Amino acid sequence: MTVVSVAPYLIRAYHQWMEDSGLTPHILVDCSKAGVVVPSPYIQQGKIVLNIANEATSALVISNETVSFKARFDGQSQTISVPIDAILTIYAGENGEGMFFETDVKAPEQDNKQKPNLTLLD
Repeated sequence: MTVVSVAPYLIRAYHQWMEDSGLTPHILVDCSKAGVVVPSPYIQQGKIVLNIANEATSALVISNETVSFKARFDGQSQTISVPIDAILTIYAGENGEGMFFETDVKAPEQDNKQKPNLTLLD
């Protein structure tokens, strides 16, 4: 069974909630991740903040793999593509409300130890 990340679903939900609430959704992107396509002059300390409001973007698509859209930077149209695993947070610009996402979460190392026994208490 393939486990699908919950992150793109949460990003879509937060984006819609922010748009419906009149807030401006932003994403913080880790630009060191493979597949990130953003205008490099705007990267600061390996990260970039992108406004993904409907009025700031065109052709916005939040798929299970990427967030992609077109936006203007210094008057020039740019195509942006951000893998979901490169998104560190989505938040409202006005109040900072949003969600942080775990990156590179790995299951704890499993030793060949016996699993603990659980007892149901009344």
